[in-house]
This record gives sequence, C-alpha cells and structure tokens, in this order.
Amino acid sequence: MKNVFWGSLVLFCLLLSCRSDDDSIQKIDQIINLYMRNGSGQDLFNKKTEGFFTYTANDVLGVTDNAPISIPLKADADSILYMEYIASAKRELIDSLSSGNDQTYRSKIALALRRTVNNVNDTINDTLEIHYHLSPSVFEVSKVFYNKNLKFTKQPNSPNIVTIVK
Repeated sequence: MKNVFWGSLVLFCLLLSCRSDDDSIQKIDQIINLYMRNGSGQDLFNKKTEGFFTYTANDVLGVTDNAPISIPLKADADSILYMEYIASAKRELIDSLSSGNDQTYRSKIALALRRTVNNVNDTINDTLEIHYHLSPSVFEVSKVFYNKNLKFTKQPNSPNIVTIVK
C-alpha cells in the first residue's frame, strides 16, 4: 500500500511538472544596429572615406560623469560597418502607463565622433536617446532619437536598424 501511495505521488508530481507555462516567457529585443552615412550614401565608419576614424560613447545617465560604454563596430553581409549597441547604458523610468503593467524607460548616450577633414581633426558631439517598452510579454526598443530627432520607431517582428545621414 505504501508503494502505491508513493508511486501515485511521484506520478502526480511528474504530471504537474510537465504542464505548459508559455505565458511567463518574456521576449527581449534590445539590440540596435546604428549605421552612419553621408549624403552620398557612403559608410562613415569606413576609414577609406572621410569618415570617422574613432568614436567614444558615454552614459549620460550613468552613476558618474564619465561612464564610458562599449559599442563595437560590426560589418554586415555587404561589408558595411555599423555600431552594435547591446543595452549597456543605464535605463531610467520615464512613464508608467495607466494599466500599471506597461512602462517606458530611456537611456541617453553622448557620442564623440572624430574624423579628419582637409588634414584637420574634427570632433562631432551627438546624443543618442533610446526608449524601451516593458510589458509582461516583451521588453523591446520602441524609439530611437538622434540629436533629439526621432530616427526609429519599432515595427513588430522587425530588426532595430537605425540609419543616420550626416
């Protein structure tokens, strides 16, 4: 009789552990590919053009005034370079929607882009602001602003590709 009880208890626990819990999975989508081109469409991260030879990124909302973050350069299938940002800056809550389950966060990054034009070094200081949407089912990039201008709005099931023309 003891064996039947313990066997039933083990079987019940096994069945209970096999139930589906798909509702608790949250989709996370926070990688941004940032391309920079000039008016002619040339890649500004390509050192062969008069593009940027170096850049730095600083977390404006970071704990200290100087909070550098890493945004590596990558190349796509056509060998065009882009910055791949993977959510390394601090996020702050800016809006909690009326339902209480949805929230909007933002990160703000100061970019210093350096290039040489006519043998003169030039530094361009720009800002990148990223808004994130958080709900029970998703945490994703929702909008990207470059120098306070909206450059990207998230479309369902599409990658986060932002192209800046300078």
